[in-house]
Amino acid sequence: MNFFSYKGASFYCEDIELSKLAVQFGTPLYVYSQSCLKHNFFKIKKAFSYPSTLICYSVKANSNVNILKLLVKKGAGLDVVSGGELYRADIAGCAGKKIVYASVGKTESEIRQALNKKILLFNVESESELRLINNLACGNKRKADVALRINPDVSSLTHKYTITGRKESKFGIDIPRVQEIILSSAQVYPCVNFCGIHLHIGSQIMETAPFLKAIRKAIVLIDSINRRRRIIRYLDIGGGFGIDYEGQKKFPLAKLASEVIKLVSSRHLHLIVEPGRYIVGAAGVLLTKVIYIKETSSKRFIIVDAAMNDLIRPSLYGAYHRVVPLKRSQRQRFVTSPDSDIVGPICESGDFLVRGVKLEVKEGDYLAIRDVGAYGFSMASNYNSRPKPAEVLVDGCKVKLIRKRQTWKDLVAKEGGRGLSCIS
Repeated sequence: MNFFSYKGASFYCEDIELSKLAVQFGTPLYVYSQSCLKHNFFKIKKAFSYPSTLICYSVKANSNVNILKLLVKKGAGLDVVSGGELYRADIAGCAGKKIVYASVGKTESEIRQALNKKILLFNVESESELRLINNLACGNKRKADVALRINPDVSSLTHKYTITGRKESKFGIDIPRVQEIILSSAQVYPCVNFCGIHLHIGSQIMETAPFLKAIRKAIVLIDSINRRRRIIRYLDIGGGFGIDYEGQKKFPLAKLASEVIKLVSSRHLHLIVEPGRYIVGAAGVLLTKVIYIKETSSKRFIIVDAAMNDLIRPSLYGAYHRVVPLKRSQRQRFVTSPDSDIVGPICESGDFLVRGVKLEVKEGDYLAIRDVGAYGFSMASNYNSRPKPAEVLVDGCKVKLIRKRQTWKDLVAKEGGRGLSCIS
């Protein structure tokens, strides 16, 4: 289903003409399709239709509270990686028993916060973290439910910055050590319940083979542990399912789900899945206005009012995003323009949004950069003292402003001070 499409000469989100939103709310502007969000969530829920499955949306992909509330109301749990995300989960009304908490660097205050929330699982990344969780749980006279994150040493065809399942990465614990920890747990960690195994091998992966290789390693480990002490009830397979940025290849979700369900159902395990990008990625576009067309002896630049601070994925990962004009003409359909780079106003050569695109536009036109719902606004910054953009959510013919545009006053609001003082 296509929730962003041309109707005549105008580009729409559901039933709303996007050029009208650009004028009403200004640009740069993030626009999300509520129907697309729900469609993608239920697509995953249907694929993993095993009764003991919990779909925990990965908050880091897009943490707007309005989106979290929407998904929680539809039955989603949440995967959080910081105290701030756990706070957002609480605001969104997510029950503690539907929250899993990853991150290699959980602080003491964050662990206390999660214990008080009575979350479903801590996905533990190191023995140091495990000791701290145990000590804090003992201090609160309770037990913490824990899944140890394994490092399966599995390669995946994705950007090197988003590979998380290799031996060289900072994530997880080596599999043999995980087994040793769990089988000696009663004496060493009296306030921890070891009840799960967690893994996450990376992001934007388009093939099932790496997932299945890692999951089968986890299953072998679970079988070995449960033969001695039947304590592992949860398998959390993480997320990382890729989306179709170029409009050519789709991730075989149903194939993966079918294989995973066979493995967990025969062992009566509870399954946790942590999709983020797959739910929200294609549900968002970034609207931007063409400021200037700049022709040089070797290059044509389309300079727009969005920049790398609004969407850093192209600069950080070399990521590709399709771009379309909000108004297309017959000329745009048939005239071949020279290759152009779409760039922003930031004082960095790395400030580009799309390179080598053929696009017939003029100054003042509006463009939509597609598939930016995940890791778009959530990675935005104030670099060059640029206010962060507004966000709106479209539902059919209705639109809701879900984040106001930052102002210049917002940029300096926290920068006050009362002079220097000595610290003794």
